[in-house]
Amino acid sequence: MHPAHIVLLEFHPEHDNLTHEKELRDGLSVALRMGRTLWLANDESVSLERLTMSETDSTGRSSFAREHKQFALHDFLPLPLPAHGDTPDDINEADIEGLAYDNKYLWLTGSHSLRRKQPRPDDGAKKAHKRLSSVSADGNRYLLARIPVVEQDGEYTLLKDTGQKGKQRTAAMLRSGEHGNELTALLKQDEHFGPFLALPGKDNGFDIEGIAVAGKHLLLGLRGPVLRGWAAIIEVALVDDEEAGWMRLAPVDADGTMLRKHFLDLGGLGIRDLCVQDKDLLILAGPTMDLDGPVYVLRWAGGILAGRDTVVAADRLERVLTLPYGQGVDHPEGMTLFPGKKDSEDALMVVYDSASPSRQIGDSTVIADVFPLARRAKRKSD
Repeated sequence: MHPAHIVLLEFHPEHDNLTHEKELRDGLSVALRMGRTLWLANDESVSLERLTMSETDSTGRSSFAREHKQFALHDFLPLPLPAHGDTPDDINEADIEGLAYDNKYLWLTGSHSLRRKQPRPDDGAKKAHKRLSSVSADGNRYLLARIPVVEQDGEYTLLKDTGQKGKQRTAAMLRSGEHGNELTALLKQDEHFGPFLALPGKDNGFDIEGIAVAGKHLLLGLRGPVLRGWAAIIEVALVDDEEAGWMRLAPVDADGTMLRKHFLDLGGLGIRDLCVQDKDLLILAGPTMDLDGPVYVLRWAGGILAGRDTVVAADRLERVLTLPYGQGVDHPEGMTLFPGKKDSEDALMVVYDSASPSRQIGDSTVIADVFPLARRAKRKSD
């Protein structure tokens, strides 16, 4: 499907110092729009990027080309590793793969995944074998956190602490260390996910790529594992810990259950992002392995109101978009609701990892696509 129109995203090149080899625009992993503010992240960084929408140009095209501001996560959260390793080029990335907003906090999640080294083109067999046997855990990837959001002069910004007496909101994250957090400790005992925590994300191992707020709970979409063709969403609840800056897991049900599981038949695809539209959950579905496509957006009607463990058959999921992708480039990675051309429609803005040269403009701009997205017709049961 071709986009209805495009949006230009303009970054400041001087902010590329908190990524590995990619430019910020070349590795976008997630997007979240709040009015005229757009939040983005690069999966090799340890920061969030804020862009502000400019006035629509004479062609009706939108752009986020004003006041790119970078927010270093270490200014808000007690991450287990510093931003840089032994050298300035060695970034202890957070691998941010999901953003969500609940009118008070920006919620964010890292992938929680292990990483396997990739052979290089000039490696001999021995060196390539060694690289493929090297698996590492990056402590900053075990990130599940919230940061207070406030509106200032029509623009949204982040604060570590709002400072309001009686209504104070503070940044906090789930307790973690260099090799995991409270969530992975819980999942180690899980019959479905425990065996996959020792596998890298791109080997169908455990890999979070999407977050959505469902009342007082969080939904975490998994790129992997995909079990016999079934993708998974895990549902958790977080509460403040006694020590400031930290949160802990809480029961999701009155009987003390700590985790809900939702399995969805995505035909062998994994979840690459989540987005809430009314009471529905939009799912960006793509390959769990290191492949180009296919990529779809599916609607789980009433998905944020499930309220129990579920198994969602393919015929309960509506395919609303088939997204374009390239060969080795332009992989759809993040999506966010965007104003549509008609009152009866929303639209969906999609950002891409490995942006192709045709998607890049000048030294700092990249193209995002906008697709029309009709709302689901309301039923008597709604």
